[in-house]
Amino acid sequence: STKEDSLSRAKEVAEDWFIEMRGKSRAGELKRPEFTFDDAADRFEKEFEVITEGQRSPEYVKQLKQNLQVHLRPFFGKKGVSEITAGLVQDYRIERSQKPHKGRRPGRSQLHHEIITLRHVMKAAQRMGWIAAIPDLSMPYRASAKIEHRAWFSPQEYRKLYLATRDRIKNPPGPLPNRWKWVYEQFHDYVLFMANTGLRPDESALLQFRDVKIVKDFATGETILEIEVRGKRGTGFCKSTVGAVLPFKRLRDRRGSDGARPEQTDLLFPDGTPRALMNTVLGELNLKHDREGKRRTCYSLRHTYICIRLMEGADIYQIAKNCRTSVEMIEKYYA
Repeated sequence: STKEDSLSRAKEVAEDWFIEMRGKSRAGELKRPEFTFDDAADRFEKEFEVITEGQRSPEYVKQLKQNLQVHLRPFFGKKGVSEITAGLVQDYRIERSQKPHKGRRPGRSQLHHEIITLRHVMKAAQRMGWIAAIPDLSMPYRASAKIEHRAWFSPQEYRKLYLATRDRIKNPPGPLPNRWKWVYEQFHDYVLFMANTGLRPDESALLQFRDVKIVKDFATGETILEIEVRGKRGTGFCKSTVGAVLPFKRLRDRRGSDGARPEQTDLLFPDGTPRALMNTVLGELNLKHDREGKRRTCYSLRHTYICIRLMEGADIYQIAKNCRTSVEMIEKYYA
């Protein structure tokens, strides 16, 4: 192993190596072989999908793996987990800002998501006993986070939107107007239904006719909808405003155009969330972005419901309960 031909010379080389190693050992310069960041990342990927199966969306898991493969492994991969300190994490932030990936600098939320992924990996290493504690991963010199309001439609903009969707039914664009009439009718009622219930798009996509009842509200005496909602917050209940009743009746009658009522298990919106059509209509109306430059989507109809209810003086606790969220979220992003 010394690659010497002479036994006496080999002994001298071995003795020199031993003396050098003993000196480094006494000086505390020798490090035991340890697990690397790649080892911890492999462990994290192996256990994360199994433990969170059914609780995290495949898209979220895919994003975590992409953060590891594209950004974190190239920087931290060969380093021992004990070498990953707060200072090294700050070096990572600096390098990500100075060396943009594919010419694009990471946004605040993207960099934050990468640090979350890093924290997951370090927690996996800690659970395995490879490190005693997770280093401080917080952002230094950070001021108070900016409060960002959600993109919504003002009452005037909302009126402009639903008048445009109604006009699309009367005057369908394109060479075959009757071909898309049913789609435009569904979309018009979707806009009205969502803005008068405050449902999330994923909740409306799961909504069946048996989940919706037309009732007379005890408190106000008005005819409204009572909705059993299933979504990211489990099962909850929602009371609509009066404006959701007529769109629901049209949805129900349109599905039973042959004279028979739709099945109770039929979806209200069988085509799911009309993202493409919403984007097209917003582009035609120049409403794709609000005045702060935030992009409007189908989710903006939920934000519109909350904001208009607040403007009407509704109780903030009742709004939070009806929308299956917290008072803190309402105060922070809407009020």
